Amino acid sequence: MTRLDCELVTWGTVQRLSRKLAQTIHADGFRPDLVVAIGRGGYVPARLLCDWLDLTELTSIKLEHYRAGSDKQPEAVIRFPLCQPIPGQRVLLVDDVNDTGDTLRAAVGHLREMGASEVRVAVLHDKTTSHFAVDFRGQWVRRWRWLIYPWAVAEDVRGFLARHNGPRDPEAARAWLAEHFGIRLSPRYLADILALTPEGESP
Repeated sequence: MTRLDCELVTWGTVQRLSRKLAQTIHADGFRPDLVVAIGRGGYVPARLLCDWLDLTELTSIKLEHYRAGSDKQPEAVIRFPLCQPIPGQRVLLVDDVNDTGDTLRAAVGHLREMGASEVRVAVLHDKTTSHFAVDFRGQWVRRWRWLIYPWAVAEDVRGFLARHNGPRDPEAARAWLAEHFGIRLSPRYLADILALTPEGESP
């Protein structure tokens, strides 16, 4: 199988990039009426930005593009839209990563349809391979790799093991993940992921 380069993003990195994003947004002078997180990757960054910028109006929408691991659907689909219109509101849309731009483009279109007067986009990581330009980024990603955020480690690992028929023994799985994805997890951490996988599901 072809190797997929991955990076395990730490909680410390998430905190650092969120603070940097907040500083950039503050310096820009943009003060949103509403912060909208893209579920599920944008939940934590959006809440951290609200904390840093002293914002209380936070909600979310859910789109689907990537499923378990790096499995990708043909297009971004809005699963759970906003529950009410937002006429005339200035919106900060937040996600973890700008990978292809498809999810962000669909989300911005939805918010405009719901009446937003202005939509600005903030992400922790902005990949140079994306065709969508964000307004605020925590970090450029110039060398493409699959980013695994701390809130999605178990999900991505299960997805890799299931899709590529990886080993289910913790020690064998640990070596396999390191070889094919560059993911290095402690034996206990990986054993817990495998043990907490619902019965009857892969891996």
